[in-house]
Order: sequence, then structure tokens, then C-alpha cells
Amino acid sequence: MSLIEQLNQDLKQTMKQKDKEKLSVIRMIKASLQNESIKLSKDQLSEDEELTILSRELKQRKDSLQEFKSAGRDDLVGKLETEIEMIQEYMPKQLSDDELEAIVQSTIQEVNATSKKDMGKVMSAIMPKVKGKADGAKVNQLVQKHLG
Repeated sequence: MSLIEQLNQDLKQTMKQKDKEKLSVIRMIKASLQNESIKLSKDQLSEDEELTILSRELKQRKDSLQEFKSAGRDDLVGKLETEIEMIQEYMPKQLSDDELEAIVQSTIQEVNATSKKDMGKVMSAIMPKVKGKADGAKVNQLVQKHLG
């Protein structure tokens, strides 16, 4: 089942359950997907493009979450945490720390990286491999750990 089909099915279910919060998140994801397909002049987005959009929406919320936490806006923190959990339901299964570390180590060897100067080369090789399956900040920390 494609992401759009899953979203439409969940939208109907959520409307029946009258869960306004989840309904809002599903509508936001669908709107983002539609906006991107209009922007790219495509009828249907590829799975990779859909994953990119979900990752972008998730990252925006995580960034906002940090700002709201530092500003002491607990009312908005709870709402954002709920939205993040809902968006993650549509993301692929996240890599475990061990799986991610193995990918980082193999990629460092593939690109012959030896120091932190090669950080950009390593990150640009890793990110397509872990797209949507790992947080970029976490990948960055692991690469720095192994290159440092």
C-alpha cells in the first residue's frame, strides 16, 4: 500500500473516531505531499520523494521542539511530541545504534576517510543510505566519533 493510500485510509478512520489531533497531522502530511507533487509537476511522487517530505516535516518539528523546550513553552512541547510520534508511524523502521554504527564504519572505509577533514565526503555518502531511517544529527555524531 502506498503512503497516500495509507494516509487516505487513516484519514477515514480518524474522522470516524473524531480524533482531531491525528486528523490535523494526516491532513498536514497529505498537503505537504500534494504541494510537492504540484511543485515537481508530477501526478504521483516516488517513495523516495515521499520519504524526503516526511523526513523534512519530522525535522521541522524536532527543531521547533528544541526551541519550544528552551523557551519553556510546555503547552506547545506536548503537542509537538504527539505530532512527531504520529509522523514517525509513516516512516520506515529506524536503524538500531549497532546497525547505524556498522554503516558508518563501512562508509568511512569505502570513501577512504581518515580525518575530520573528510567529514563532508563521508556524510554525503552515508545520508542516501540511511535516508528516513536515522536522524542526521545522530549520524553526524557517529561519524565524528570514528573520524576523531
